[in-house]
Amino acid sequence: MVGVLDIGSTKITCLIGKGEPDGTLRVLGCGWLRSNGVKNGAVVDLRAAESIIRQVVGNAEREFGRSIDKVVVNLSCGQPESRLFNVHWPVGGREITDADIRRIVTEGRMKAQSEGRAVIHTLPLDFAVDETDGVTDPRGHLCDQLRARLHVIDSASTALRTLDSLLGRAELKLDALVSAPLASGLAVTDADQRMIGTTVVDMGGGTTSLAVFAEGQLVHTAQIGVGGEHVTRDIARGLGTSSDNAERLKTMHGHADLSGDSDDGVSIRIERAGVDAPSFELMPRAALGDIIRPRIEETFELVRDRLDGAGLGRLAGGRVVLTGGASLLDGVGSVAARVLNRPVRLGRPMNVVGLPAECAAATFATTAGLLAWAASVERPFGDIEFTEERPAGFMNRLVSFIRDRV
Repeated sequence: MVGVLDIGSTKITCLIGKGEPDGTLRVLGCGWLRSNGVKNGAVVDLRAAESIIRQVVGNAEREFGRSIDKVVVNLSCGQPESRLFNVHWPVGGREITDADIRRIVTEGRMKAQSEGRAVIHTLPLDFAVDETDGVTDPRGHLCDQLRARLHVIDSASTALRTLDSLLGRAELKLDALVSAPLASGLAVTDADQRMIGTTVVDMGGGTTSLAVFAEGQLVHTAQIGVGGEHVTRDIARGLGTSSDNAERLKTMHGHADLSGDSDDGVSIRIERAGVDAPSFELMPRAALGDIIRPRIEETFELVRDRLDGAGLGRLAGGRVVLTGGASLLDGVGSVAARVLNRPVRLGRPMNVVGLPAECAAATFATTAGLLAWAASVERPFGDIEFTEERPAGFMNRLVSFIRDRV
């Protein structure tokens, strides 16, 4: 049984569940509320965020019927970065065991360490057994030298200390941290899609993240500081209305690929803020599209630039899956296909049983992916306990690092 906590800019969600033998996930408790105290993926108000976390965890616990004291949490704060490393480990002619996999992963973590940063994931992409490359699982092979290509994701240590403090205030222990784009990607793709190459773009409230899968593995992640909340602010400023009204207009009438040049003839009623009292007027829906479209185009141009800058080429795959709340806006898919020049589809959580209907949309992809990771359903070498990756060990090393320098 595992508990997961998705701390986002738009909402905070807790799921309690387990993995079934057939690979499906079963949700036994769920709670979610509109977020507070989180901006652009970072915690900016501990007291406000703590209050929401206590409520959503309490709601999930009541549905489950028991309390939880530790959670797997998404990582979207601290400017996470994605890097590749090559490492090797001497085996000495014997059979490769679980211990060798642990050791080579630990070697990669140590190689990737840098001041002010903390390693979150060390994901094996592939192995080489002596002169044999492209080995997926080397256990049982006899060799002298084991080599591995590792994907390392790290983040700013200060942001992780804040996150750990937040959980402590809410009387929760950190069981594990999981990269938010990795979680989203696991939720909305299957093994075949990850094998042939797929880029998952998660359009959240404060940020947009991308995860690139190739040959079944996560090979790159990136995060962009633009999300659905930026569209809402653009509408509020452009129309001189409140944020609540701007969000309502975006949700009910917004279209990312509509402009004055493609007017659909529909008029919408808007409320403008006034000095004494608000005023109401009609305007073409296409005028709202003129405000929305540039921000959505900018978002996918930034995604394209990140993919090009990573030098992934054909590894990035020929298809894109959109998920996250902002992906539900009409016309987003067509803008993405045009800017990225790739086929695009909308993704939602897959293989999840017991998820409430309102939580089965693309908005909850990260949360469902956290559950998949926590239950080891979609975790590489999930049958091996990587003790060095446990958060308690990370926090102890972090405290020692700080103490030695004070």
